[in-house]
Amino acid sequence: MTTPGIRQRVVGGLSRDVLVLGLIAFFVAVGFGVLVPVLPTFAASFGATDFLVGMVVSMFAATRLATSPFCGWILDKIGGRLTLAVGIFIVAASSWLMGEAGDFWWLLGWRAAGGIGSAMFTVSAMTLLLASVPPDMRGRATGFYQSGFLIGGMAGPALGGLLTRISLVAPFRFYAITLAIAGLIGLTMLSSATTHADRPAHARATPRPLRQVLADTRFQAACVANFAQGWNSMGVRNSLIPLVIVATLGLTPTWTGIVFAVSAVVQVIVLHPIGHFVDTVGRRPALLAGGVVMAASIAAVPLSGSIWIVMALMCVYAVGATAMSTAPAASVGDATGGVHGGTPVAIFSMSSDVGAIIGPLAAGAISDVAGRPLAFAVGAVFLALSSLVALRMPGGRPDHSAGSVASADPDALLSED
Repeated sequence: MTTPGIRQRVVGGLSRDVLVLGLIAFFVAVGFGVLVPVLPTFAASFGATDFLVGMVVSMFAATRLATSPFCGWILDKIGGRLTLAVGIFIVAASSWLMGEAGDFWWLLGWRAAGGIGSAMFTVSAMTLLLASVPPDMRGRATGFYQSGFLIGGMAGPALGGLLTRISLVAPFRFYAITLAIAGLIGLTMLSSATTHADRPAHARATPRPLRQVLADTRFQAACVANFAQGWNSMGVRNSLIPLVIVATLGLTPTWTGIVFAVSAVVQVIVLHPIGHFVDTVGRRPALLAGGVVMAASIAAVPLSGSIWIVMALMCVYAVGATAMSTAPAASVGDATGGVHGGTPVAIFSMSSDVGAIIGPLAAGAISDVAGRPLAFAVGAVFLALSSLVALRMPGGRPDHSAGSVASADPDALLSED
């Protein structure tokens, strides 16, 4: 039954807040896609070594990780909408100032400041997303939100190439502007309802204590999956696959862009059906299948002898990655009940950041010492491990009854199998 607290569902049963968050994600991703390819070149223009260039890239994730533990507290103090907007505005200001940096160390400092705002945005956006839909819509809501990032991320690099013809500073300013737009959208279009009575029925349930959420097998599986995703996305996919294409297959970097673009298109196409699968069949089957599919496809990449095989494998990987990004977020919503989930969402986000920071360093070291196939295999092991952890989750479809998820005993739900 629809309650007054649930904003009108305007597209596929999704609330207005979900649609707004997807729009915000698009503007954030367009700017990010413009900036990221330019950032190493801009850092190198100050005479930075390859190590220092890598420091600029990793500093953003490092400060995100350091800030995330405080985001739940900030969320409770000023609310989700304001936390989101302030976080985006911090990244916008830091991006503009990066373009104005007079030396490498100012560039590094402003990049670090951007990570603070990014953590605030990431945690608040996911918390708002999970609270704005009932349990049976969390998979589709997460998929729609991610589609904003994917579509924006595909458009960004192309725009970045055009902007660099103006100057190396232009992408930084463009990113700042798109972020400012995203922040204004959040302030003016996200729901301002914060009272208990105004919330949807599923968001008025009694919050679970943090210790119970941490002990919930759904939350544990989601965090392990997010760690594996961070490790493989940054440490294997983004760091090693370009080397396979260029160094092993002897092709130009252009082919890396083509492979990643094609796999991104596949991911956009499968987002909605996989989100529906997550909501109707269950989180656990999606995590089990996603981890196995990703592990098998990523482990086979360094053994392939053709760019077409690599492209096919990355398309298969994209399908698994969609399940492994949609189901964990929905599982976090199940474990928290979608209420006051700032701190659990922050921990969930941190698990990905840890993987994204350690993954590139570890995968690179393994590749140097023992070869690329082993580096890919280690990443696949983490994905397979996430599937094993998912076996401990409750089976069956998510509980659709408002508020009951927040207080359900996950071990008791195992009887559904």
